[in-house]
Amino acid sequence: MMTRSWTAGGSAVLLALLLGSATTDARAQSADLVLCDRIAADPADPDKPSDVKGVAEIAPGDVATAVKYCRIAAAGSRRAMYALGRAYAAGGQTADALAAYRRAADKGSSSAMVELGVAYATGAGLPKDEAKARQLLERAAAAGNPRGISNLAALGGGGASDPVKTRALLAKGAESNAEAQYQLGLMLADGIGGPKDDAGARALFEKAAGQGHPGALMQMGVFAQAGRGGPRDSDAAKAYYEKAAALGNADAKAALKRNDCPYVLKDKRGNMVTNLCF
Repeated sequence: MMTRSWTAGGSAVLLALLLGSATTDARAQSADLVLCDRIAADPADPDKPSDVKGVAEIAPGDVATAVKYCRIAAAGSRRAMYALGRAYAAGGQTADALAAYRRAADKGSSSAMVELGVAYATGAGLPKDEAKARQLLERAAAAGNPRGISNLAALGGGGASDPVKTRALLAKGAESNAEAQYQLGLMLADGIGGPKDDAGARALFEKAAGQGHPGALMQMGVFAQAGRGGPRDSDAAKAYYEKAAALGNADAKAALKRNDCPYVLKDKRGNMVTNLCF
C-alpha cells in the first residue's frame, strides 16, 4: 500500500502538529524521530516501538523528507540511522544506504546487520563475501531478529555444522516470521536438527502459506497431495499449487503440469521427452 506523499507545506503542518502534541514526559520522542518513524520505520524492526506502525516501502515522494528528518534523528537513535539507510535505499543511493546501515549496525541495530549481511551475501553494492554475510546474520540471529534467523538458515548458517542450534533459532523466529516458519518446516519435514515431525512441519507451512510465502504454498500442496502430517486433499493441493505458481514458483508450475498431464513419454535412455495430456 502506497503512503501519501508529503508536500513541503504538508510536512510543515505535520511537523507543527507533532511538535504541538509533544508531552513533557522524559520519554517523549523528538519531533524529528517521530516524523522519521512515521514515514520510514521498518514494520519488522525489533527496535521499533509497538505504537509505531511503520511502512513496508517508503513512497518515492517521501524519500527526501525521510532523509531529512531521519538524518537529524539518527544522531541519537540507532533505529533512525537504520531508517535513514532505508530512505537512501528507496532513493537509489546504495552507497549512502550501506554506510548508514553500517553505522546503525555498529550501534547494535540487528535490522541493519541483516541488510549488510544480505548485501555481502548477494554482492549488492558490496564485494560478495559469504563469511562476512554469515558473521552479520549470526549477530542478528543471536539478537533474536527474525529476518536474521531466516536469512541465516537460507544461507546455510549453521544448518550443516550445528543444525540443532539453527532449529532452535528458527523456532524463535517462527513466532512471527513467514520465512522462519518455512525454513523450520523444512527442517522438521526432513528431521534435521531434531526429530522428524510431519504434523509440525505442515502446521508451519500452513502459517507461512497464509502469509503468501511461495515455498510454503508449494509445500502445502505436496503435503496435502500426499497426506503428510494431515488429511489427503487433492483439491486443496491443486489450489495451493496454483497460488504458488501465480507467485512464480517453478516447482508448483511443474506440479500442476504433472497433475494435468500425468503420463510421461520417455526416450530409449529413459529421459523424459514430454508429458501426455488427455
